[in-house]
Amino acid sequence: MKVDSLIHAKWIIPVEPENTVLEEHSLAIKDSVIVAIQTTDKAKQNYQADKEYILDQHVLIPGLINAHTHAAMNLFRGLANDLPLMDWLNNYIWPAEQKWVNPEFVKDGTQLAIAEMIRGGTTCFNDMYFFPDKTAEVCANAGMRVVVGLILIDFPTAWAENADDYIIKGEHVHDSFRHSPLVTTAFAPHAPYTVSDEPLKRINVLAEELDIPIHMHIHETAFEVNDAVEKNGKRPLARLKELGILSSRIIAVHMTQLIEDEIEELAKLGVSVAHCPESNLKLASGFCPVQQLHQAGINVCIGTDGVASNNDLDMFGEMRTAALLAKVVSNDSTALGAHTTLKMATLNGAIALGQQDSIGSLKKGKQADMVAINLNQLETLPCFDPAAQIVYSANRQQVTDVWIAGKQVLKNRELTTLEYYNLLEKAKNWENKIR
Repeated sequence: MKVDSLIHAKWIIPVEPENTVLEEHSLAIKDSVIVAIQTTDKAKQNYQADKEYILDQHVLIPGLINAHTHAAMNLFRGLANDLPLMDWLNNYIWPAEQKWVNPEFVKDGTQLAIAEMIRGGTTCFNDMYFFPDKTAEVCANAGMRVVVGLILIDFPTAWAENADDYIIKGEHVHDSFRHSPLVTTAFAPHAPYTVSDEPLKRINVLAEELDIPIHMHIHETAFEVNDAVEKNGKRPLARLKELGILSSRIIAVHMTQLIEDEIEELAKLGVSVAHCPESNLKLASGFCPVQQLHQAGINVCIGTDGVASNNDLDMFGEMRTAALLAKVVSNDSTALGAHTTLKMATLNGAIALGQQDSIGSLKKGKQADMVAINLNQLETLPCFDPAAQIVYSANRQQVTDVWIAGKQVLKNRELTTLEYYNLLEKAKNWENKIR
């Protein structure tokens, strides 16, 4: 059978079935889709490929899915550090956004973010930021898979004047990219403390009509929860439940402040949680009880947050931190094993985004979103368990090749759809402006 590409790998970790490592296997791609995963000997007999890749020192995994980002904020990397969340937002980030955010800022910042993510093995990200039309354009041009957040916030910004304006513009972005193979959308109300009841009710109805997710910061800090109780007598999750917002459509980001009853309710309603361990640690926001959520049957995925609060988009670092943090928070060294953590960074992200039928694992019929990691390096040798090496030992510089929808976007560490040195120049130009 004639195929577009045939990739021969030392190991393949498909994520589905769980806890599986295939040794000396190959993957065949045709028209952006995985058509087979077979032993290398068998694949060589059965398929003739236009392009053949020999990755005999590598492990091949599904593309990593970054479940929560603010991509354009790459231009604010390191702008304000070592501050609590509300001080960081009110006194540094929001004033900087008011001064600098415009279509050019979002375009350039998103290009930088995409380049960083691709070089780190991320093939899809779930974004929340202003000018989502620009984010979508940049991703479509660069061959990057994205869920673009249709931002909603009560106060005016450079993107929109009021709730009506945010929603109208968001619907237009959704309509403009509804036929894109790489760009999908999600409503992205910023947080319970920045979006009032009526706009939330409206987007809840629209999300059902358009069949798209809702992506929102919820229970990020103790201050947020205590302030809500003081102002209206309800914890934010209770308010959202009353509004009918909590459902399997919701991706609740951070969730560091949870009580038993809330965890039970989240499980019952099918809410997904996007865990951002390094951002939570840096802002001292608290600890998401990941092992408890996992045991309750809640879908937990992994996000980096934006680089203004992390300060990188490194999903390898995020996986390691998530796994180690879960063990100490739960006082259980068996919590979040390597395969479970890798699943959180891949298939669980796809489930949260409603895209588990097309991405998140290496399986016949799914999109060919894949990452090759060279484990034949001092830092990851000897290799007794490639899944453990990925989560506990490897770093993003060991990612050599990346494919999205069967198209190679990183080849031997070189970007194929973005100009590396042009991006460096843009980053430095913005640094000189913002400084």
